Amino acid sequence: MIPIELQNLLNDNGETVTNRQAAEVGISRERLRLLANTGCLERVATGVYILPNALPDKMYMAQLRKPKIIFSHETALFLHDLTDRDPLDYSVTVPQGYNTSALVSGSFNVFAVKQEFYELGIVQMKTIFGHYVRTYCLERAICDCIRNRNRMDIAIVTDAIKRYVKRKDKNLHLLMEYAKSFRIAKSLRSYMEVLL
Repeated sequence: MIPIELQNLLNDNGETVTNRQAAEVGISRERLRLLANTGCLERVATGVYILPNALPDKMYMAQLRKPKIIFSHETALFLHDLTDRDPLDYSVTVPQGYNTSALVSGSFNVFAVKQEFYELGIVQMKTIFGHYVRTYCLERAICDCIRNRNRMDIAIVTDAIKRYVKRKDKNLHLLMEYAKSFRIAKSLRSYMEVLL
C-alpha cells in the first residue's frame, strides 16, 4: 500500500516520483524499492518511479535524471509547436565540459555550448503529458537551428521559421539580438528575406 505522503506526491507530479522527492516527504529509497517489488510502483529509470498504469514521460524523466540538459533544436521546435515532427531522438544542450557519454549512448542529439550561452533564453514548457521541462524560448530555438543547420533537416528549419513568422507571440527584436550574439545575423536575414 502506498503511503498517503507518497500518493500526494505522485498526484502532484503527474504520477512520477524520484528518490530525492520521496526522501523530502520521509520515504526512503528502500521503501520505494519494496513498493516496486510488490507492484505498487514501477521503476522506469534509476531513481525514477511511476504508478503501474501510468505512461512514462520520457522527456520529463530525462530531465529528472540529467538536470543540466535543456531541450533544444528540433525538440524545442516541437515543444513550441513550430514543427509537427515528434522527435525520435531528443536534442539537448549542455554546457561545455559536461560529460555527454551517457547522453550520446542514450540516443540524445547533444550540443555543447559555452557557459555564457548555455542559460540564454531558458523557459519552462509542458510536455504532452503535462510535465514542465526546461527548453529554450522560440527565438533561441530558431537561432540554434540556423547555427547548426548542417546537423539538421533543412525542411524542418525552413518550416519552423515560416511558422515563427506567422505567430503573434514572436519577438523579432529578441530574435535579432540572439542572432547577433551567436554571429548568425546574416544567415537569419537571408531566411527572413525569403519568408517575409
